[in-house]
Amino acid sequence: MVSDSSKTGISVLARLFSGTTGPLIGLFLLVAYLSFATDTFFTLRNFLNILDQITVLGILAIGMTFVILIGGIDLAVGSILALCIMVMGYLVKEAGLPMWLGIVLGLTVAGLAGGVSGTLIAFFRVPAFIATLAMMSAARGLANMVTDGHQIISFPIWFNLMALIRHGGFLTITVAVMFVVFVVCWLYLRFTSGGRSLYAIGGNEEVARLAGINVKLHTVGVYVVSGLLAGLAGIMLGARLDSVQPSAGFTYELDAIAAVVIGGTSLSGGTGGLTGTAIGVLIIGVLRNGLNLLGVSPFTQQVVIGVVIALAVAAEALKKK
Repeated sequence: MVSDSSKTGISVLARLFSGTTGPLIGLFLLVAYLSFATDTFFTLRNFLNILDQITVLGILAIGMTFVILIGGIDLAVGSILALCIMVMGYLVKEAGLPMWLGIVLGLTVAGLAGGVSGTLIAFFRVPAFIATLAMMSAARGLANMVTDGHQIISFPIWFNLMALIRHGGFLTITVAVMFVVFVVCWLYLRFTSGGRSLYAIGGNEEVARLAGINVKLHTVGVYVVSGLLAGLAGIMLGARLDSVQPSAGFTYELDAIAAVVIGGTSLSGGTGGLTGTAIGVLIIGVLRNGLNLLGVSPFTQQVVIGVVIALAVAAEALKKK
C-alpha cells in the first residue's frame, strides 16, 4: 500500500508540474538522446556546466514569465542588462565607488528603466511591443554612451570568484542566486494574492479591474521586476566574464521569450508559470550544450532552436483547440 506521506508527495509533484507534461517529456527525451549520442554529456561535471551556462537566461526568463503572464512582452531586457552593468562598471572603475554600491545603483537604473516601460504601457496605453522596443533602443544607446562604447575589465577578485568557486563542490554563488530568485518568485505566484492578481490580469484585464485589482499598479510593478531581474542577470554575467561591455545581452530577450513559451506559458497571458519556464530554460541550455558537444555550428544551432520554438507555439495552439 502507498503511505499517506507518499500520496502527499505525489500530489505535491503533480501540482508542481501541472501543465508542463509536454515540455518535461521533451526534456527527458533530449537528455536521453544526448546521453547516447556523446560520451561526455551525461556526467556530473557537464550538468554543473549547464547550470552555470543557464544562469543569465534563467534569471531573465523569470522576469519575462511575469510579463507574459499579464499578457505583455518585454523586448528591452537584453538592453537593460547591458545598461545596468555599464553603469555598475563606470561607477566602480571610473568614479571609484565600492563594488557593492555600484551593483546597487546599477540595479536601481535597471528597475527605473523597467518602470518607464511599465508607465508608458499602463498610464499612456502605449502597446507593450512599442514601449519596450523604444526602451530597447534607448537603453542600448545609453549603455554605449556611458563609456563611449568601450568595455570595462578587471573587477575585485571576489566578484569574479562568485562564478568560479563551487561551494560544496557543486554550486557557484551565481547559480545559487538563480535558485533563490526562482523559489522566491514561485512562492509569490503560487501563494500570494499579488500572484493570483497577475493571472487574473492576463486572463481578462477588464474583469480584473472590475474585481478591484489595481491593474495599472500591477503592470508597472511587473515591468520594474523584469528590469531588476534583467539587471541582476547582467551582474551574474559580469561576474562570470570579469568584464562588462555595451553589446552584452544582444538578442537575450528572444531567448528569454523562447524559454517561457517552450515552458508552456501562453503568449496571450493568464496561464503558465515558473515551473514550465524552468523546464524551458533547461531545454534551451541542454540543447545548446549537446549541440556544442556534437560539434554543430552556432548557425545551425540557431536554426534548431528556432524550430523548437515554432513547435512549442504550434503545440500551444493545438492544445487550445
